Amino acid sequence: MAAAGAEAAAVAAEEEKRLPEGDPESGGDSEDDGDSDSSGDGEDEEKENEAEIQRLEEQLSINAFDYNCHLDLIKLLRQEGELIKLRRARQKMSELFPLTEEIWLDWLKDEIKMASESSEREKVYELFERAVKDYICPEIWLEYAQYSIGGIGQEGGIEKVRSIFERALTAVGLHVTKGTALWEAYREFENAILETAQPAPGSVPSPEQQQMLCSQLEKIHTLFRRQLGIPLLDMEASYAEYEEWSEDPIPETILKNYKKALQQLEKCKPYEEALLGAETPKLAEYQAYIDFEMKAGDPARIQLIYERALAENCLVPDLWARYNQYLDRQLKVKELVLSAHDRAVRNCPWTVGLWIRYLLAMERHRVDHGIISEMFEKALNAGFIQATDYVEIWQAYLDYLRRRVDFTQDSSKELEELRSAFARAVEYLKQEVEERFSESGDPSCTIMQNWARVEARLCNNMQKARELWDNIMTKGNAKYANMWLEYYNLERAHGDTQHCRKALHRAVQCTSDYPEHVCEVLLTLERIEGTLEDWDAAVQKTENRLARVNEQRAKAAEKEAALAKQEEEKAEQRKQARAEKKASKKAKKPRIGDKRKADDDDEGEWGQEEEAEQPSKRHKGDGDGVLLEEDMEVETGLFGRSGPEKPDRPANQKEKASTSRKDIPKVLHDSSKDNVTVFVSNLSYNMADPEVKLKELFESCGEVAEIRPVFSNKGTFRGYCYVEFKEEKSALQALGLDRKVVEGRPMFVSPCVDKNKNPDFKVFRYSTTLEKHKLFISGLPFSCTKEELEDVCKAHGNVKDIRLVTNRAGKPKGLAYVEYENEAQASQAVLKMDGLTVKEHVIKVAISNPPLRKLPDKPEAGRASQFAVPRQIYGARGKGRTQLSMMPRALQRQSNPVAKAENGMVQNSPATSSEPPEEPKKMSNADFAKMLLKK
Repeated sequence: MAAAGAEAAAVAAEEEKRLPEGDPESGGDSEDDGDSDSSGDGEDEEKENEAEIQRLEEQLSINAFDYNCHLDLIKLLRQEGELIKLRRARQKMSELFPLTEEIWLDWLKDEIKMASESSEREKVYELFERAVKDYICPEIWLEYAQYSIGGIGQEGGIEKVRSIFERALTAVGLHVTKGTALWEAYREFENAILETAQPAPGSVPSPEQQQMLCSQLEKIHTLFRRQLGIPLLDMEASYAEYEEWSEDPIPETILKNYKKALQQLEKCKPYEEALLGAETPKLAEYQAYIDFEMKAGDPARIQLIYERALAENCLVPDLWARYNQYLDRQLKVKELVLSAHDRAVRNCPWTVGLWIRYLLAMERHRVDHGIISEMFEKALNAGFIQATDYVEIWQAYLDYLRRRVDFTQDSSKELEELRSAFARAVEYLKQEVEERFSESGDPSCTIMQNWARVEARLCNNMQKARELWDNIMTKGNAKYANMWLEYYNLERAHGDTQHCRKALHRAVQCTSDYPEHVCEVLLTLERIEGTLEDWDAAVQKTENRLARVNEQRAKAAEKEAALAKQEEEKAEQRKQARAEKKASKKAKKPRIGDKRKADDDDEGEWGQEEEAEQPSKRHKGDGDGVLLEEDMEVETGLFGRSGPEKPDRPANQKEKASTSRKDIPKVLHDSSKDNVTVFVSNLSYNMADPEVKLKELFESCGEVAEIRPVFSNKGTFRGYCYVEFKEEKSALQALGLDRKVVEGRPMFVSPCVDKNKNPDFKVFRYSTTLEKHKLFISGLPFSCTKEELEDVCKAHGNVKDIRLVTNRAGKPKGLAYVEYENEAQASQAVLKMDGLTVKEHVIKVAISNPPLRKLPDKPEAGRASQFAVPRQIYGARGKGRTQLSMMPRALQRQSNPVAKAENGMVQNSPATSSEPPEEPKKMSNADFAKMLLKK
């Protein structure tokens, strides 16, 4: 009777947890007693849900790995009460991904509600077994144990319940905050069994009953003692309960273990409290906890804290990698290791390193070859985001196949499988990978090189190795000396001298990066093994080749020198022309009223560059120090850019600005205050009272000591300034205003650093390397706003940040960067958004991987300046409109001599001389003027 009562109580408890049919948020089915309008609204909503379900199913048929799409479909089907479709949807998702604790609990409760017969109960048991394998979750284990109590009346029911409780304690019984609930549930179950074993009141128990009572009491004692030896939250209450329940005093050994557990609990409390107060995903707090347990060295506790961390950070590949490494090197339990690896690749299928470790673990634990091959095929379909990932997974699988081969036999099934896999790998990279990424990921043909080594060293098949190397060289590798030397070393070790000599002769002819090196290797070979004829042939061939190389280098150097000389002559001509023009202006006798204007025009056209070349002349007069300050300030800007070109303004405004700024004292920048100063640029040239405007803006960061806007010699604002604070922390806080829109333009705020003293200093807000959690979107309409783009992107994951790329004037460029919470969401968004139409524009979406930023000392055609001379020749203000308009077309077509030298023969045969190339002479505007007059 007591057993039946326990079963009824368990069933009642389960009934309370079951979800009602229909909408889970509605609290159960309700009769439709509303009016016809509400009925019509319900029908419309039902039709909309059906259409959405159909759309989601079609989307999953296209991309089965869309995690969010699975979640949306399951939610809609559960809301509509489509139990058959719901079960099928959950089944498909569980085959692809480990399910979270919430999804499993919802699924289990729905199945428990429908399970009435014993056969259906067995299916629920199977579902529980799958659930506890995905993650170690105390709630699922507790639900499993409580559900098993409902089958206590069946044959072997009690032992089955005990078995499930014991497995639950092994899995999560050490959980500091949630383990107590399992121990208490287990004890309550054993107490219920004890009640059924009690004899009827007034009766004398038989010997069998007495033995059963003692045995059951001992089980409860054992549970108490086991629990008190484990550091668990609120273990003092458990100890008090044991004291009250036990008729005998607590043994000294149990008390000693209890005190030891209490001490351990005190050590764990800071980490548990840190987890309790931290925000999701708590990765740093879990890592600190893991480090603590690693030092303690208890494998069970280390495993549990890793599992707890992974339950909340299941999409962090590095955490999975560290956990699997620990299991591989320390525990080495086959079922545990393989289960963890399987869950890792199901959670992070885009991470090739996890797949490689899984294949190695399967080989290490001698898993059947067919299963390993099947897992490798799954890896190929995982959707890696880089071409090199496919090279790595292929190489790992080929290594595995190579280790299976017995090379003492001339031929075997394993050897043929290895050769077939090598051929398939080469074809796969050429077809599948290259079509998707526009590159094979293996430009130096490492897989073919390894294939050739296997054929030469292990199979003694040099003929096949030579064929493979011939194929490697035809893929653009013949110009590299290291490739020829790799082949030569293989031929040297496993081939013959004749083929070594032939390879080196071809290398001398084809190598373009280091021809001297291969020439030296050829001469060394002939010195050791060659005949006199071989030596003479080698010397002649190397001399001819090096002579051609030196000739090409000499021609390139002459061409470069001629271009530099030509530029020098043109600069001299321009300088002379400028001087003559200036002299002619001075010879004229302007009226007194026009003198000021003529002087201003003269300074605007030619005075900038001459004064930049002769800074010592700036000390004369009141206005001479202005340009010196301007020049210095421009060069100490964020990117060393020259100031923006001044817009034309009416004459009266010019005069007014000149008059208002004429008597303002100019203060040179004090570099000793760089730590409390920021450089502000890209401001509007028409900004009225920039000191007042900027002070209002930057006062929010701290007390402003001084604002120094930069004005031209005519009194017009140059669009940039220096903002000096009282404290360094205020300057650091001011950097947060970078890119803030001020009067329609993005304001640039950067640290104040003198580029002359720190030439390598660069500030770039954004990463220039591969970011797997960030997307690069191109082809957007210029009218697309940040909010509109966010609406499109948030359907595929949690969007952390969106940045629309603009030019210096704040105008959109049709580009954007979208940052997601993790790599999984980003990879799913790429698959779903690439090729999407936004406002009649087809956008392109890819993982953010910006190209390497080109160094300024290596100009390229089309992007470099039109002269192979340093930028400083134009003066601190850069190239003016007068200079540009005076430049002949023939001179504009002249390309950069440095670029030509790089693209010509010199690139293929670099000079061996250690002498640095002569730097072109700096030219002023006068030099260019003289050059133009001579033409």
